[in-house]
Amino acid sequence: MLGEIIGPDILIVLAVVVLLFGGSQLPKLARSLGSAKQEFERGLRQDSEEHDPKSV
Repeated sequence: MLGEIIGPDILIVLAVVVLLFGGSQLPKLARSLGSAKQEFERGLRQDSEEHDPKSV
């Protein structure tokens, strides 16, 4: 389903996001999404290191 999102759909979603959060809140939102992504990736790396059969 996500593979079917094309240009006009993305523009509509971005317009809705701007309307909901406003221009001043978008940098804060982007920063929080970036830090959440980093924490998620850090957790994945730690989990894979703990369960890596080579390190046992």
